[in-house]
Amino acid sequence: MRRRILLLVAATTSAVVLAFVIPLCLLVRNMAADRAVADADQEARSIAVLVSSLHDSPSLVDAVESANDHSLAVSTLVLADGRRIGPTDGAGAPTASVLERAGSGAAFTLRGDDGTRIVVPVVTANGTDIVHTWLPAEEMRRGVAKAWLLIALLGVLLTGLALAVADQLGRRASTPVIRVAQIADRLRDGDLEARAVPEGPLETRALARALNRLAERIKELLLAERTAVGDLSHRLRTPVTALRIDVDSVGDPELAERLRRHVGSLQRTVDAIVKDARRPVRHDMDVACDAVAVVRNGVDFWSPLAQDEGRQLEVRLGAGPQLVDMDDVDLRDVLDILIDNVFAHTPEGTAFSVALHSTGPFTPGTQGVVLEVDDRPRDEPAEPVVAARGVRSDGQPGTTRGSGLGLTIARRAVSSAGGELHLDSTPAGTRVTVWLPTASRT
Repeated sequence: MRRRILLLVAATTSAVVLAFVIPLCLLVRNMAADRAVADADQEARSIAVLVSSLHDSPSLVDAVESANDHSLAVSTLVLADGRRIGPTDGAGAPTASVLERAGSGAAFTLRGDDGTRIVVPVVTANGTDIVHTWLPAEEMRRGVAKAWLLIALLGVLLTGLALAVADQLGRRASTPVIRVAQIADRLRDGDLEARAVPEGPLETRALARALNRLAERIKELLLAERTAVGDLSHRLRTPVTALRIDVDSVGDPELAERLRRHVGSLQRTVDAIVKDARRPVRHDMDVACDAVAVVRNGVDFWSPLAQDEGRQLEVRLGAGPQLVDMDDVDLRDVLDILIDNVFAHTPEGTAFSVALHSTGPFTPGTQGVVLEVDDRPRDEPAEPVVAARGVRSDGQPGTTRGSGLGLTIARRAVSSAGGELHLDSTPAGTRVTVWLPTASRT
């Protein structure tokens, strides 16, 4: 907006200034020429007066020479007896045709490309004397270039002044819009408390108020959604608990064990829904965390349970810190989901590993950090990280991990941070690979 206002004002002001400057320059040139011709005509007539009163005086020569010394024009006096006082040759000398025309006794002025001739005849007792005044063309343009330069500078000054005023007006009009856009960016990043200040033109104030109403509505809808999901999740806990109690009363051990697994899976699903519903709205989604510290704390939390179940846990963390574009709470939730899936879908005593290291991008042009949770045997052939794409579901053990709600939540959290989650399942086990972009700032 601001740039367009400047361009519009620049175009309009330039057109106005040119429409003013060009005629003014032409006027100055004509005025300079007319003034020079008028001065030369005055000089010629002054000499004519001297000739009429001093035609027999020796001081007439000095008077003509003095007039030439103090004038831009050059005057020549041609006496009736043929004698000449002043320049007798060159461009300023009178020509035969001019003298012949002056013999009629009428004064006249001749303008040409090279200059202007002013001829004034004077009738004396000795005959007709002729005063010839020559004004060169360059003398007619004296001072015009300087005047044109001053006019041009004045035009530039007026244009600059108009642009400065337009810039201030554009700034006043665009700054409120930019601030509203900044508030919109903060809302996009999750800061639902951000509100625009109605300021600037009427349209901008209306836009700010509409954005504030939209933010309030989004906040209300989000709160209502989380409340509804939370209520639904709590309502599901009661029948799940009843199912667990009923399972304990089943007499067939094999059927009871199978039902316990199903109820346990249902319980984990309900817990994941409750946890996701209770997750608070982030006030600043554009954050970074140290992945090494988060993963180390998460592994420390799960290590006692791994020891109780006889699971060998191998931890490989790169040299920290490794900053990633993800909130530490979200990264911890993703790690918990991946490790919880290992405990839920593999027998007790199954070893697994957690690794974190820097690597090249899945998407060319960016660098990132890779988190791997792998429960495959150590002799299982490893595949490159970039090749671990998609889910291979062949009905073998481990493939059910690709369709759980927990992995869906984890995948969504990773995607919102600009990362990728890939699952590589085989009959022997599963490796989950999470790629996160390196933090753009600390």
